[in-house]
Amino acid sequence: MSKLKSLKFFQWINRCKDWTESFSAKPNAQQALFVFALAEAVFFPIPPDVLLIAMAFSVPSKSFRFALVCTAGSVVGAVLGYGLGYLFSDAGTALINFFDPSEKSVEKINELFETYGFWGIIVAAITPIPFKVFTVASGLFRYDFFTFMLAISIGRPIRFFAVSALFYFFGKKIKPFIDKYFELLSILFVVLLVGGFFILKYIN
Repeated sequence: MSKLKSLKFFQWINRCKDWTESFSAKPNAQQALFVFALAEAVFFPIPPDVLLIAMAFSVPSKSFRFALVCTAGSVVGAVLGYGLGYLFSDAGTALINFFDPSEKSVEKINELFETYGFWGIIVAAITPIPFKVFTVASGLFRYDFFTFMLAISIGRPIRFFAVSALFYFFGKKIKPFIDKYFELLSILFVVLLVGGFFILKYIN
């Protein structure tokens, strides 16, 4: 990917992040969080953490409720992503190749499943690696559905409740720090996010 394309991609991701974050101030924020978590597990490029963080930051006392909503949406989305890969292999392969444009992306992910299996999905559920790639690929490769759901049901709550716990227990203390360095932290978050899209490219 050229530097120009990388820059455009980064700018596009940043715009998506800002748009997603804007929903935190709306009355239907929890519904939006559920929808974004669901969509991210299938095709949407921005992780729901962006909206979850904004909401938990605004109302720390409801952080765990937000994490539960986020987890529920993500689990439902994981089922849809699995179904997409299982029932529509061509569309699933195209989606995987979009997020990992290398020529052997599908084979690479299949090898990852064969090597790490259950633990590979848990890692994908927690880390910045694009989650939708693994949900769709799980269906595409006919990975055992119940094992898949067990891994998702463990990994996603760990990620979202860990984020919420930070704001629930330390929200008031870290608020001045976040207010002061919000732009810098946002840039760092986007850098980590974009980096996740390219991690798969360098997996052996």
